Amino acid sequence: MVSGNVATPEQNSPVLARATELLAQLGEELAFVEPGKDTGLLPINSLVMDFEELPRENAPEVFNAGLATVRAMLDHILDGVGKFSEDSIRLLTRWHESMSSVLAAWERGGQMPPAPPAWNPSAPGVVAVPAPTLPTLNSQLSTSAASGPSTINQQPSTTPSADEPAIQLNLTDDSELLREFHSESLELLQAIEQGVLRLEESPTDAGTINSIFRAFHTFKGSAGLLHLDALRDLAHDLESLLDGARRSELRITSDVINLILAGADTLKQFATEIGLQLGGVNPGEPIVVPTGLLRRRLKAALPGERSTLNPQLPTTPAPPLPRRADGPSSAAPESPLAAALPGGPSTLNPQLSTTSDATGFVKLDTRKLDSLVDLVGELVIAQSMVVQDPDVQRLPSRNLARCLRQLGRITSELQRTAMSLRMVPIGRMFQKMTRLVRDLAAQQQKQVQLVVDGEETELDRNIVEELSDPLVHMIRNAVDHGIERPSERLASGKPASGTVRLSASHQRGGIVIEARDDGKGLDRERILAKARERNLVKPNASLSEAEIFGLIFAPGFSTAEVVTDVSGRGVGMDVVRRNIEKLRGKVEIQSVPGQGTTFTILLPLTLAIIDGMLVGIGDDRYIIPTLSVRESFRPRPGMVTTVHERGEVVSVRGKLTPVLRLGDHLGTPGRAVDPTEGIIVVVESGDAARGLLVDQLLGKQEVVIKNLGETFRRQELLAGAAILGDGRVGLILDVDTLVKCQRTTNGQRVQ
Repeated sequence: MVSGNVATPEQNSPVLARATELLAQLGEELAFVEPGKDTGLLPINSLVMDFEELPRENAPEVFNAGLATVRAMLDHILDGVGKFSEDSIRLLTRWHESMSSVLAAWERGGQMPPAPPAWNPSAPGVVAVPAPTLPTLNSQLSTSAASGPSTINQQPSTTPSADEPAIQLNLTDDSELLREFHSESLELLQAIEQGVLRLEESPTDAGTINSIFRAFHTFKGSAGLLHLDALRDLAHDLESLLDGARRSELRITSDVINLILAGADTLKQFATEIGLQLGGVNPGEPIVVPTGLLRRRLKAALPGERSTLNPQLPTTPAPPLPRRADGPSSAAPESPLAAALPGGPSTLNPQLSTTSDATGFVKLDTRKLDSLVDLVGELVIAQSMVVQDPDVQRLPSRNLARCLRQLGRITSELQRTAMSLRMVPIGRMFQKMTRLVRDLAAQQQKQVQLVVDGEETELDRNIVEELSDPLVHMIRNAVDHGIERPSERLASGKPASGTVRLSASHQRGGIVIEARDDGKGLDRERILAKARERNLVKPNASLSEAEIFGLIFAPGFSTAEVVTDVSGRGVGMDVVRRNIEKLRGKVEIQSVPGQGTTFTILLPLTLAIIDGMLVGIGDDRYIIPTLSVRESFRPRPGMVTTVHERGEVVSVRGKLTPVLRLGDHLGTPGRAVDPTEGIIVVVESGDAARGLLVDQLLGKQEVVIKNLGETFRRQELLAGAAILGDGRVGLILDVDTLVKCQRTTNGQRVQ
């Protein structure tokens, strides 16, 4: 910092240019503010936060004092009524004029103008308004804040309060603002959690500390605007804690990390309750989440206070944090802080700093997006019907054919673009597993690191939402059952720290997600013994390795000896298979004793369009999802035989696979009475397979899935329907049901 009143020419730097640009933007925002309204308050606050991020080692004292002064002004408004008054607008306008003079003098390298009395530029290293200055500002702003003096330097009381603070939502007047706050707060809290976990790995990372501080500050400002006092006060305490770390007055330790995470969890509880009320659950009821004890612990951790952190806080060193598979630890690819802080990209993720300023985001109702995708699907169907119409095909017009080809290209591109609107990166969901691994490892006294790969892989938003629970159960299974304790790993020649790897990639025409651990692997004999104990398999049954591993998906199955809050009830892996199959996907397991286990999830890219194999049975057409098809062939004489109590089977590479005459099962007369006259399509569901006998293969194509409606809601054979290019309807078969259904022998169903 420059201690004198003269700024030399060599001090003119990009910092000065950026400060001039920010001040100009702030002046534009000030031109539109009005007394009694909050329009422009958050943009001005964000611009001031950008000011505070500038390197100011060589800045004049008066410049730093000016920033400290405007921060006190804005905090007073945000912590008070959350709206501008005539006095606050007048003071901010005068501040802007004075700061303009300071920047002009700095640029010339000449004498600094005198600072207004309230700026108090004499305090060296000033980064906040000194105590003597606050009463001056409070008296000047007294008419604008009905809630009294600023609470910027007030500390929470250490005496227990009789009642926990409650918040009351004004759903009548602030419903839209509350919805926006709810959405943005969840994004902010997710980014805060990821930032704190990265901070645990690099406690002195100034960029991460500063970004988390800004996030809590933004949260506090938004809560203050909506008069959510309990949220604002807790966010203020957390902000103060991070501010101490920013000033190097507080050392980031494991206890401090746990304390910040506890604060973020409490804020998330508030946000969840707000979301429930916005959704119609107990609207207007006071929202009470205990914060008193947490705020006292936060105060105890503040610099200058006696260190009396709750002794119940975990003191075990936290396990290694997640890292990317392609290099050192880095932030998630999509940080909501960038959107929350419009003045510039967040330093929480260095990759964001290279993002073009032209990139923007628009929030919209997902129902509108789904409606758009449906309409585009209808357009594709209509275009295909026009092109394949016999009357149109008979027209001998080259110009018409050229126009129809152009229409087809445009329609296909429009469909791809519309579908991409529903595609979201899977990285954010992967990052949610970070906290889960950390907490489970600490709870079980294990050392586990999470490695993520393929975070940028995109898939349908609806699939991402449904995939969260299966991934949680798979990660819990890996940490609880797979990864050994450090002593056990060292005894077996492994590193003390175990690794869980999450990866996603485009393969097999869909998405492949792998959850791999380097633990002890699955115990085949123990699984089989437990299954026989529960009568899941016959005592003399001979099962393959894949079939044995598949037993862990049975409802209620568990090999845990003791029931805990993590495992032992047998409800986890059942949820995995059920949810994945609901998404038209499947799960595969590979395990090597002593080396670890890999769960592989195969999913379609989207739930709106399916890549299917079109088959014909008589005059009807059916669609089999390609993801479930293993192979198809025309059987030779002798390949299909009848086995007692098993019905017809086909021998494929030495293995017998049950055959289902699809036409007889669906009640559709088929032409292929002799299997050699038809085609067998081998489909899979889990570890089971079945050969479907059809008359012919008609091709492979992408089709838009249509719901069958309430009339067919109770049937299980069909997953939906699609309108084909010639206008006919093709029914989409539910492969899982067909694989597990009753067999047929020579066309007759076996009961």
